Amino acid sequence: MSTDEIRAIELLRRVSYGRVATSMRAMPFVAPARHIVADDRVLLRLHRGLGYHRACNGSVVAYGADNFDSGSEHLWSVQFTGTAEIVEPTDGELTTFGTEPEFVDGEPFDPVYMRIEPQFVTVHALDYASETPTTLPGGASVRRHLHHVA
Repeated sequence: MSTDEIRAIELLRRVSYGRVATSMRAMPFVAPARHIVADDRVLLRLHRGLGYHRACNGSVVAYGADNFDSGSEHLWSVQFTGTAEIVEPTDGELTTFGTEPEFVDGEPFDPVYMRIEPQFVTVHALDYASETPTTLPGGASVRRHLHHVA
């Protein structure tokens, strides 16, 4: 495993949700998903009722997560690109996922699980450093000079 892959896995373990992207009927879409890291692979939990799992299964997808709403001066974003497949999680993986939402868009939540075998991993770090902090909604303060590190 490369240094970027190790770093991305470590960062991904810090947040619970991200977005999966692929195409459905030749149109791109992005859907929210809960994730865990198991055996250095990304395991997603989506709502079956939306049908996104059918477009993802067997296809190349991108899964991204970030800490952009954390209020930290050290922001990061990771993206895993690879083939997704529907899987049955182990009891331990189900426990790691934790509680499920009760409803999604007003209908009862029906989970479906997908594993992504990462083929490409991207990590971006955005560090803010300035004398003038900016207050974000919720009271968090960040500094507004952007330094992009890939």
